Amino acid sequence: MDPGLNSLLQWSIENSEASRQSNGNTESAPSTRGLNAEALKTLLGGPSDADLMREAMVVIENDEATHEAKMTAFDNFEQLVENLDNANNMESLGLWTPLVEQLQSDNADLRRMAAWCIGTAVQNNEKAQERLLVLGGVPKLVGIALNDADQLVRKKSIYALSSAIRNYQPATSEALKHLPDDKKPSEGLLASDMDAIDSLMAKLRG
Repeated sequence: MDPGLNSLLQWSIENSEASRQSNGNTESAPSTRGLNAEALKTLLGGPSDADLMREAMVVIENDEATHEAKMTAFDNFEQLVENLDNANNMESLGLWTPLVEQLQSDNADLRRMAAWCIGTAVQNNEKAQERLLVLGGVPKLVGIALNDADQLVRKKSIYALSSAIRNYQPATSEALKHLPDDKKPSEGLLASDMDAIDSLMAKLRG
């Protein structure tokens, strides 16, 4: 069950029990304590984080949207996926594929923001790391980190790649396949070796 709906159901049960125990006395309005942000939005009728994430991606993919609007949408999206539950909901919402596709945008700002959002979503999140790997995002990030003409895009791609491979060996092994020999560690790379990964990222920064 969606965490927001589960919280809302629990709140409803608890307040129903409180009402039955009131013995007909005049009651104050039910407290919203214990409700998370998503449940409060559902209760009060506001858009959920899932709605906001979908709406942001609609703007990002809209060819008629202004550059400023797309950047604002990307900024909002990045803030939303800082939340672990939101990042994990990206797959069910169908947001991973269009996000990874933005890495190939003709616009450097959009490539940069896509890499930033990816790096935020996969940080300390194995489910998101796995999804990025399945969609071929790791070799894309390696290619951008090495070859993109824009320095800021390369910087954000290195950030995303660093987050994608830490403590997730399948992504680490995949990244190594696409690195030139002069960037690869001489004795392989363990996803759990933070110092070695930091060293690799320093090489990529050049």
